[in-house]
Amino acid sequence: METQNNNSSENMNENKDMNNNPGGSRLFGGAGRFGANRGPGRINMPGKDKKPGNPIRNGIDKLKGSGRFFGFVILALIVIFTIEGGFYRVDEQETAVVTMFGNVIRTDTAGLYFKIPWIQQVTKVDTTIHGTGIGYAVNDDGQSFTVDTEGIMITSDFNLIDIDFYMEYRVSDPVAYLYNSKQPEYILKNVALAAIRSTVIDFTVDDAMTTGKAQIQSLVKQKMQEELTEQNIGLQIVNITVQDAEPPTDEIVRAFKAVETAKQGKDTAINNANKYQNEQIPAAEANADKILQNAEAQKAARIAEAEGQVARFNAMYKEYANNPLITKQRLFYETMEDVLPDLKVIINDGNTQTMYPIENFSTTTITGGTGETGGN
Repeated sequence: METQNNNSSENMNENKDMNNNPGGSRLFGGAGRFGANRGPGRINMPGKDKKPGNPIRNGIDKLKGSGRFFGFVILALIVIFTIEGGFYRVDEQETAVVTMFGNVIRTDTAGLYFKIPWIQQVTKVDTTIHGTGIGYAVNDDGQSFTVDTEGIMITSDFNLIDIDFYMEYRVSDPVAYLYNSKQPEYILKNVALAAIRSTVIDFTVDDAMTTGKAQIQSLVKQKMQEELTEQNIGLQIVNITVQDAEPPTDEIVRAFKAVETAKQGKDTAINNANKYQNEQIPAAEANADKILQNAEAQKAARIAEAEGQVARFNAMYKEYANNPLITKQRLFYETMEDVLPDLKVIINDGNTQTMYPIENFSTTTITGGTGETGGN
């Protein structure tokens, strides 16, 4: 009501001005009916400030100005989010898989790349080497604990052994790792357990705990590589090592300790025997060399003696060929002298008696075929 009264007052005043100054409308461009804020052509005179207008209209003008500002702000935010969502960075230890509408279009290694916002999606895969335990696990405090019966295996001699492994692996194919299986790490652990069990069962419990560890590791790794290639889950085995191997119960542990003690005693006895052998063999070899040398010396002496006898026999044969009778008699007498050194040989040819060897007749009594001869 107050607004209507004010407008009526203003109209009355304008009519009075027009009556007092009929040309006012022409002079001032039609002021009056087409007054201020009522039509075009109105000229505001100095000193005649704009009167307070309609507050609703003023509010609308303010909203128009603020709307333009908020529009620019929203447009700027859209541009910023578009740029921010379009560029992405891939670290050196990652591989990015870019998909669009559910299809893989490329894989990116380390660097800065651009994708279409809200249409293309990027999934980053860590390609560094990871490690996990088989038969044991490590808690947040760094303490290891046994995982139920995961590490208990049966050996070829039907004994049980609790063997733990540490496995290192990495992602070799990011696309296969993301889309060929839901839980590739779970599949990897099952593959490892199957390979370990099928390998340990071919070894005795003693070999699995002592000398067979390196061979077990090599066979398990080979089997896992073949199985992972067939499964194609995008994971690659880097290395697998035996951490510990022991019997599963305390009673068996004590029995194995006793066996190990006996083995150590056996090794000690073998070492002592080898030491004694090493000490005695050189002395025996020296004695054998001495015996061989003596035998060689005796052999040489016997050969020399035999060769001398042969030469002597040849010389005697030469003399025998010249005079056989005399040589025979000489040989006979020499032989008899060797066989019976105290024998007195007397030869009686009818008139003369000859005694060999010749002795002093003054001290010897000779009994002959004709009588006795005595010496003074």
